[in-house]
Amino acid sequence: EVQLVESGGGSVQPGGSLRLSCLASGFNFNFSLVTWLRQAPGKGLEWVSHISSGGSATYTDSVKGRFTTSRDNAKNMLYLQMNNLKPEDTAVYFCAKLPHRGQGTQVTVSS
Repeated sequence: EVQLVESGGGSVQPGGSLRLSCLASGFNFNFSLVTWLRQAPGKGLEWVSHISSGGSATYTDSVKGRFTTSRDNAKNMLYLQMNNLKPEDTAVYFCAKLPHRGQGTQVTVSS
């Protein structure tokens, strides 16, 4: 059974930083493409980033240069380092091994 558990969300002021973590189990993490999604209030799911098994990451335009996705295959962990956060980054963030995803962690950016 695929299980994904996110942590690290919280409330920060604009310009602040957060690091999200995701512990994965139930599938061969080392050889899997894993994904970060987010859902802002009243909006649909948005793809944020994914990272290949080899560590190559791709980002949606709105977060390029601010967010960094990384992975630790030895620990089955996925990370999302978010810097220079903006109010429009407010959302529930999910890690995913599509079509499966975790329950999400709330990120709120507000002054």
